[in-house]
Amino acid sequence: MKTTNINFIGNRNIALIFSGILSLLSIISLSVQGLQMGIDFTGGTLIEVGYQKPADLTALRATLDSSGFADATVQNFGTAKDVLIRLKLQEGVSSADLSNKVLEAINKDTAEPASLRRVEFVGPQVGDDLAQDGFLALLYSTIGILIYVAWRFEWKFSLGAIIATLHDVIVTLGVFSVLRMEFDLTVLAAVLALIGYSLNDTIVVYDRIRENFIQLRNKSTEEMINISVNVTLSRTIMTSLTVILVLVSLFFLGGEVIHGFSVVLLFGVFFGTYSSIFIASPMALILGVSPQDLIPVVREEHLDNLP
Repeated sequence: MKTTNINFIGNRNIALIFSGILSLLSIISLSVQGLQMGIDFTGGTLIEVGYQKPADLTALRATLDSSGFADATVQNFGTAKDVLIRLKLQEGVSSADLSNKVLEAINKDTAEPASLRRVEFVGPQVGDDLAQDGFLALLYSTIGILIYVAWRFEWKFSLGAIIATLHDVIVTLGVFSVLRMEFDLTVLAAVLALIGYSLNDTIVVYDRIRENFIQLRNKSTEEMINISVNVTLSRTIMTSLTVILVLVSLFFLGGEVIHGFSVVLLFGVFFGTYSSIFIASPMALILGVSPQDLIPVVREEHLDNLP
């Protein structure tokens, strides 16, 4: 089977500059405006209502605004007939009373009243605990990656894998920050899945680099890494395209509840594939990985009693 011969490593400086700019813009956006946290983390009330016909979200927002719910977030949930209303935490008002007030407001002066489907309440303490647990999950997974890759390969590969994975997470979160998309528990789960996908893609490339270091000893380190990336390129592209097809289906057919999940993984798969080629592999070269780091040391034993 014929393999490609693209000089990925030779163009590493362009890719690293591009990634640096993306990461910097993401960090600036996350620092300035942060993430639009969902009620899973901030606390509040979620109310789902249903209509017989497609709902007019613009009119619904205007009605809620005039009724004293200016901070309400209104969006379709699954179909045009289902509406999800998110309200920030309000002191001294129970979720039952709040849902009744909202339902009364949106059904006032309308010939097609909405029906209440469900009401969920998340307290501020629960939101704080979820945010803390989510951060710890990201931290522990990163430490686990560091230990695993260092044990399986070499510490320089481990550091390269961490840098590539952090690049994917930072840029993906930056996209959410710039687009002001809601960050909830489902999105957090997708970020954790993204870490695993990005790491797996990087491990495949690193595994081939290690094999080539042992088999192709007459090549330079840069040539060896470039060969390894080209050999794994078809596998990387096919895997990514297969996952993207599934995620696109989930985005369009899976309903509103997993839109955030599918969006994170769509961006994550793209950046994960990109980083395994243009970030992880060049970082191994920059950190000075050489055949001596991976080729097993053969110890010679001098035998005294030879025949």
